[in-house]
Amino acid sequence: MSKLALLCMVLALAPASQAGAAPLEASAERYRAPLSEDIGQALAGARTLRECLAANDLAGARRAWIAARVGWERSEVFTSGFVPDLDRDIDAWPDASHGFHGVEAALFGAGGTGAARETEALIAHLADLQAEIVRIDLAPQRLLNGIARLTFEIGGNKADGGESRLSGTSLNDMQSNADGIALAWRVIFAEAVETTDPKLATAVAAGIARLQAAVAIPDLRHLDAEKLRGDSEELVALLERAAPKIGLSKPMLEEGAR
Repeated sequence: MSKLALLCMVLALAPASQAGAAPLEASAERYRAPLSEDIGQALAGARTLRECLAANDLAGARRAWIAARVGWERSEVFTSGFVPDLDRDIDAWPDASHGFHGVEAALFGAGGTGAARETEALIAHLADLQAEIVRIDLAPQRLLNGIARLTFEIGGNKADGGESRLSGTSLNDMQSNADGIALAWRVIFAEAVETTDPKLATAVAAGIARLQAAVAIPDLRHLDAEKLRGDSEELVALLERAAPKIGLSKPMLEEGAR
């Protein structure tokens, strides 16, 4: 048997997970740049917040806090599963003693003062996270876990009123979450699923679009929580169907799942 024929036989017998691993790893690597950009946006917002506090500009500080949240919420497909300790330091909820929500309580609660120390800590943790993104291994399985987990959370406790109640930006959080899910899926997984099962790829894309549409509303009073929950659960089921098509395991929804 020639070397070429032997090579073809080996490739034909290779498990699907091995055959699909390299393209997914390359796609996951392409996700690093937009992920870093989102965390950079959060860090820039936190630094602007610090400047506004130093200038006693409460309105500006509040706007900066809201702007910083956008990049953070878009990146949540990554944060809880890859850097759980930093995730807790930055965005523990419902703990309002530190991180984003500690700052929120000071800025938007009674008095609107006393956020300087919490802001400095938030900046330090976001800077640590930005440095971590440069070197961390973006394993496709863990990223798929993150997409599924965040999808489930949007239809769960976030649909019940959200986490940023003092600032009134819980809807903004869900919108940014949905956009982050769409980004990660498009960059990392969409092409691979399209190659193996075009019909399923179309269904996943439609499911993500429904999730985005469900939160594309003017305020929480217009939120149909039951529909959002149903859209969320349906999308998780589609992600579970898609996983073996690209050589991955069924996504895990547990916090910090590997």
